[in-house]
Amino acid sequence: MEMRELTVVAGSFVGFQLLFSVVSPVLSSAISPSYGLLPPTKHTEWNSRLVSTVHALIVGFFCLYILCFDDAVNANPVWGEPSMVKLNVAITCGYLLYDLLLLACNWRTMGDKFFVCHHLAALYAYGYVLTRGVLPYFANFRLISELSTPFVNQRWFYEALKYPRSNRMVVINGVAMAVVFFLVRIAVMPSYWVSVFATFGTKDFERLGLGAQIAWITSCVALDILNTIWMYKITRGCYKVLAIAKGQKEKGEASTYSSKKKHPNNHTD
Repeated sequence: MEMRELTVVAGSFVGFQLLFSVVSPVLSSAISPSYGLLPPTKHTEWNSRLVSTVHALIVGFFCLYILCFDDAVNANPVWGEPSMVKLNVAITCGYLLYDLLLLACNWRTMGDKFFVCHHLAALYAYGYVLTRGVLPYFANFRLISELSTPFVNQRWFYEALKYPRSNRMVVINGVAMAVVFFLVRIAVMPSYWVSVFATFGTKDFERLGLGAQIAWITSCVALDILNTIWMYKITRGCYKVLAIAKGQKEKGEASTYSSKKKHPNNHTD
């Protein structure tokens, strides 16, 4: 790993720590007065979610920029010029290390084995990108998935603030979360794996070596399994929110109709 990438990883790790411990409490108190009423454990996760959203927006839009304008990476997905991709991946690695430390320190309240598996699989694969500069297109393509994270975090914020599930903003965010999660994590799977299989048997693929090949394929399989599990859970949650909202609407319409029957309009003019 070059000094530039190592510096970015370390700087991101420290930056996200400061965002978690210093910036988020001040910013959250200013934006939402209810933040101060939450218990300490909720504060910890709230700050963690805000950091997660910031990271997702940074790397997600940087990823789209690279996919659209980095011709070298798109022309050679296995050995293309990785400079910009390595910068984006280094930011993500710094975040993943920060988040693993946070989970370890707050395991009783925030521990999640799926997140740990996700982070370790991602670090394992991204380590090859940073140290050898290989697979820049595929590494960057994976970061598209971060664009669904802000919606997932926003759902948690609504729950922490005790918004009813029938609330219009909760429903809109729930639907948007399910749609975006599907588009950036599930719908892209066929295209991604077609590109992967297209490299098999090529000289570029052989140059990777067995270690990088195994890291690439196994981490992708693990991440896609986790994304499928999460998609199933999100779909169930979205269905419940829509069912509740529909029930509230039908109940309101029934109440209005009943009220009209009890109080008919007797005006004759």
